[in-house]
This record gives sequence, C-alpha cells and structure tokens, in this order.
Amino acid sequence: MKQGISLFSFAEDVDLKWAFEHAKKAGYDGVEPVLGEGGYLTPETPEREILAMRRMAEDMGLAIPSVGVWSLWENNLVSDSEATRRRALGIVQKQIEAAHLLGADTILVVPGYVGCEFASKPEKIRYDVAYARSQEALARLAPEAAAAGVAIGIENVWNRFLLSPVETARFLDEIGSPWVGMYLDVGNTVYIGYPEQWVEILGKRIKKLHMCDYRFDQAGIGAFVDLFAGDVDFEAVARAVAAIGYDDYITLEMLPNYKSCPELSLYSNKHGMDRIARLIAEARG
Repeated sequence: MKQGISLFSFAEDVDLKWAFEHAKKAGYDGVEPVLGEGGYLTPETPEREILAMRRMAEDMGLAIPSVGVWSLWENNLVSDSEATRRRALGIVQKQIEAAHLLGADTILVVPGYVGCEFASKPEKIRYDVAYARSQEALARLAPEAAAAGVAIGIENVWNRFLLSPVETARFLDEIGSPWVGMYLDVGNTVYIGYPEQWVEILGKRIKKLHMCDYRFDQAGIGAFVDLFAGDVDFEAVARAVAAIGYDDYITLEMLPNYKSCPELSLYSNKHGMDRIARLIAEARG
C-alpha cells in the first residue's frame, strides 16, 4: 500500500522543493499539494507552474495522488451569499484543473459547513439548506470532474454537517455520480463516532484516506496527536480497510502543524504509517 504526506502538515506557503525533499527522504511515495490563497498553489497559479510542480515531484521519484484545499473555509460552498458560493465553486474547479495537470486522480473538498470556528467571519447555515446546496454544487461539478478524470472526495471535517456515516453515504448516493465520493479522515471521526464504522459503511464510496490521530483527554484542535498516541483504534481501522478492498493511498496529515521543525512530523510518524500498512496487509491475510 502506497503512503503519502499531505502538505496540510506544513504552512500554506511552505517551500515546495524543501517539502518534497523531506517527503522523499522520509520514505513516502507521494505528496498531496494544497490549494490556498497564497503560496505555491492558488486559483491564479498558471498552468506552466503547475506542470513544473509535477516535474519536480517526478524528478524526485514522487507521485501526486491528490490535491487538498485550504480556502473553502473562508469561501463556504453552502454560504447564504450567492457570490461566496460562486467563489467556492470556482475554487473546486481550479482544484480539478490543477489535479488533472498534476496527474492526481482525487481532490479533497470541504462540502460546506453549517457552522465552524476556523473561518475569519463564520456563518451559521441551516442544516437542510446546507444539505441541498452542497448536493447541488457537487452534482454540478461532477461532469467537470469526470471530464478531467479526477474524483471529488468530500472530507469529514469539523463543519457540523454530515455527522454520521449513514447520512454521508445517503448524501453521496443521492448525488449518484461515481466521480463524487469520500475522502475519509480517520482522526476527524473520533469526536462523533468510530473510524472503522465509517470505513465499513462508506465502503467503495471512499476515494482516499487521511491518517491522523485524536486524543480525548486533550482539547479542541490541539488534541490531534502523533499516530498511535491518541484514541483511533488503528487495528480496527486496518481490518475495516482490508474488508472493503481499499488499496489506494494512505496519506498522513499532521494538522495542527508542529510548532517548530514541522518536517520532523514526517519522520516521527513514518513508523506509524508503516505499522498501519502492515496491519492492513495482515488483515488481508
């Protein structure tokens, strides 16, 4: 099973060559760039620079399996503002374009939020309205994703929305496109459920997996910790991953970033990533 590192693990404006070099040195197979408002990948980044990014990764022996996004917190896909919703749609369209140029087959998308603490000016959106708007936006984007050969993977995030695997599965099935699925973050599920159940219930809808850990006896976003230091039952997760036949990337995400020397998170968690990969292999038999 191939292992990746998400550049969510660094600052939005991280030096790409530096991050790629550490990813390769630490032993990862791939890297996940993240589109934001500043730094190496933005909605304004020209095609030639995106292609140069791909060549840099390939020259180092790294693949780019997926593309994440920072800016859908400040641009809510289900906002009450039509202008904000249009901006959010444009951000996802740029992700699709960038992923296609980078050779990635999946983008990570925040499907909108009902409420959050991460935006500078957070909104409060009624749940049923958010549900309808999110489905409408994703269904509109699905043909563009299909044309580019890039799947949209909605991530379970702290957005007070799509709070169970049963609801999330129904949400995706109602859209009814093979190009719209799940980018499951196992650590993000711990505060509302059990990661292995999300894996089992979502099954083939899962496009990619983020690996992180969360510890209950700490608080808030600071409770995300190194792999196996928290409360994710990785043995149960591995059994579930094996049972659904998933054989794509497992990608480490260290967010919040280490306060100093963030590159150390790649090295210190590589043993944990290797252990998870072995657990999945053993569960396959």
